[in-house]
Amino acid sequence: MPKEKIGSLNLYWERSQKQDGTPLLVISGTGSDLRRKPNFFDSPLVNNFDVVSYDQRGLGQSDKPDAEYTMAQYGDDAAAMLDKLGWDNVNVMGVSFGGMVAQHLAVQHPNKVKNLVLACTSPGGAGGASYPLHEVADMEPRARAEKMLPLYDTRQTPEWIKENPDVYQMMIKFMTDDPYRDEENRQEGALKQLKARSLHDCWDELSQIACPVLLAAGKFDAVARPETQHAMLSRLPNAELKLYEGGHLFLMQDAQAYKDITSFFQNNA
Repeated sequence: MPKEKIGSLNLYWERSQKQDGTPLLVISGTGSDLRRKPNFFDSPLVNNFDVVSYDQRGLGQSDKPDAEYTMAQYGDDAAAMLDKLGWDNVNVMGVSFGGMVAQHLAVQHPNKVKNLVLACTSPGGAGGASYPLHEVADMEPRARAEKMLPLYDTRQTPEWIKENPDVYQMMIKFMTDDPYRDEENRQEGALKQLKARSLHDCWDELSQIACPVLLAAGKFDAVARPETQHAMLSRLPNAELKLYEGGHLFLMQDAQAYKDITSFFQNNA
């Protein structure tokens, strides 16, 4: 798909080939770029759903406005994407930062969300924030990756790294390789997204999200911690929580996660 004027800016978006399935908007996380693989179009979701995802403002091939970004704007961008598709009252899945955006979407535009999956995310405020990624944004890429990997999965201790050097180096490479690093305004857009993320706070509004919600997270995630998931569960009126054998990347670590997400959406059709 090309970039198109959607709402107040040009967004780059893609759609799965299976367009006779149930509509599903997937909102991806910090630094996401649909050109980087694998992404949600390589996941089991495309076997059952008409999946749409997009590069969020400041990221990927979408516009990077020369102004500060807000979480409310990110929520409105998601709503504008649904308007572009002619979708209303549909399934939405937000992952990590995308889960924060999905909360704002559900609060600001409640009629647009039928069922909601919030994966490895946080409510902010008194309910707990995800790890402050803006504080490590200026680190050299490899040093940042080495710091973050044990937080993405707390099982990655120094002993684990010594025992799994090939896997560790593969993960470092994935986190540090960015063929688009030198694109115009790429770094500026990413920093503005991180600043908006640092101000995320939907804690007081979670009780307004009345649709069915599945909270999904990894047991070994120190970025969006299990205790934060339990805090959200206590606040959401119609939610369930499932924890999986993995960390922040549990969707790639535990095959049961996508099975449960698919069942959640199908059971609430």
